[in-house]
Amino acid sequence: MKKTKKLVAALSLTLLLGLIVGCGGDNKNSADSGNKSTTNLQKIKDAGVIKVGVKEDVPNFGYMNPDTNKNEGMEPDIARLIAKELTGSEDNVEFVGVSAKTRGPLLDNGELDMVIATFTITDERKETYNFTTPYYKDEVGFLVRKADKFTDTASLDGKTIGVVQSATTKEAIEKQAKELGVSFKYQELGSYPELKTALTSKRIDAFSVDKSILTGYVDDSTEILKDGFSPQEYGIATKKANTELNDQLNKSIEKWEKDGTLEKIYKTWNLD
Repeated sequence: MKKTKKLVAALSLTLLLGLIVGCGGDNKNSADSGNKSTTNLQKIKDAGVIKVGVKEDVPNFGYMNPDTNKNEGMEPDIARLIAKELTGSEDNVEFVGVSAKTRGPLLDNGELDMVIATFTITDERKETYNFTTPYYKDEVGFLVRKADKFTDTASLDGKTIGVVQSATTKEAIEKQAKELGVSFKYQELGSYPELKTALTSKRIDAFSVDKSILTGYVDDSTEILKDGFSPQEYGIATKKANTELNDQLNKSIEKWEKDGTLEKIYKTWNLD
């Protein structure tokens, strides 16, 4: 009988300790949850630096200058303005080079706070990310060799068009092709320099992306066709849950559009 009482007492003590530990664990989880609920905007301010995905192969937009080893272009300039507003200094920005294929995954896994990398706003993408008010508008075009004497989109019927992987360009071209009653072949490559090389070496007949991006790849032997289609709007992308950060970025873009700041940046990089 005494043994039974001792056993019951021991079990009771074990259960009590388990509840205490369990409660302690719950409190820890609650604390962790509280930390996780801290807004991304506040985390950036606390960290004192913003991590931004930018292109490094698009002259005028986002380009890594090999001579200075610095990120140059309209989008890095916008990132520096954001850093100044959020942290007090435009130097408090960490740039990460991205491509159309990598920018989404890097944002998804938390390596980036935001992406400012010619990221076209679409209804489909808005289901996954927040996008700010557009900071730049453009249209799709074609870069071709002058010697081929192409005159417009229709003259490229049956030709091979080079596009970058994971971009919306191919979809836009297909839509335009249907309207014109023509068809194209495609070659998808990983970067704009690769596409330019493919054009120069005659592996493709035209290099297609937004016209302002193409301006950075024009040389004496190439030209951009006058035809333009499928208006493109670029926005700053953040995680869907980071609504407070998106709201702050929206306010900044709208303010810079009104006070002429964006226009000055466009002119600096010949994008006006």
